[in-house]
Amino acid sequence: MTSDATSTPDIAAEARRAVREAEPWLIWFSRFGYAAKGLVYVLIGVLALQTAIGAGGDTTDSQGALRHIAQAPFGVALLIATGVGLVGYALWRFIQAVMDTERKGTTLKGLAVRIGYFLVAAGHAGLALSAFAFVSGGHAGEGETPQAWTARLMSQPYGRWLVGVVGAFVVGYGVSQFYAAVSLKFRDKLKLHEMSETETKWTLRLGCLGYSARGVVFALLGAFLVLAAIDADPREARGLDGALQTLAEQPWGWMVLGTVAFGLTAFGVFMFVEARYRRMMIT
Repeated sequence: MTSDATSTPDIAAEARRAVREAEPWLIWFSRFGYAAKGLVYVLIGVLALQTAIGAGGDTTDSQGALRHIAQAPFGVALLIATGVGLVGYALWRFIQAVMDTERKGTTLKGLAVRIGYFLVAAGHAGLALSAFAFVSGGHAGEGETPQAWTARLMSQPYGRWLVGVVGAFVVGYGVSQFYAAVSLKFRDKLKLHEMSETETKWTLRLGCLGYSARGVVFALLGAFLVLAAIDADPREARGLDGALQTLAEQPWGWMVLGTVAFGLTAFGVFMFVEARYRRMMIT
């Protein structure tokens, strides 16, 4: 006897079985994603560091990093590998959101974190599409500046409030990055028992530097959005490149920018470590 009522659990069971069978492959693919994300961060950090010390470089964002990859020797192959890796990272964050691999639960806080995973997945999927667009000779990201989407959001009912709330959440995320750096909470996600004492020491240093730099950057990005909401001026919004350029324009800007750039580079290297040692389990 078959019915819709009995077929639904069967479908769910089949889906769980398929995920269990694919788990080793999915985890390998996700680890590759961490490495791809690391490459993007290393490029952003190194280019900003070169700018800080007056050795050329550029204050750029993830799109700019992809552009530099495209111009490198074997750029097309690197872009394809990076794009595929970013798909893997997006897939892992999507799995985290849907299957609750981090055991966040269905409380208000847990759901908020899982929604955050989903948004991160969407962002990296978009970045992967940008990488593939560069491969095909397209121009990814045109018209999608922070000022453009802030202006669109402001044009909606209660748009200024929405922009302000988004800005406050981004500032809060920046604060959480500082907390991760100070508390070393990120160590709980690593298989430290597989590292030597020296590897553990340097991994924790990289994580601390990296999360601190991200804290600065996200706090700035959120503050710009809040300022845009207060002034009703979407031109106040900034992307990562604008945030780094703002740091460079401050007193002793070369030192401030250099410090943050070094931290972003450290975070990129930390992503390579995560690609190897992160605790990952789906079922």
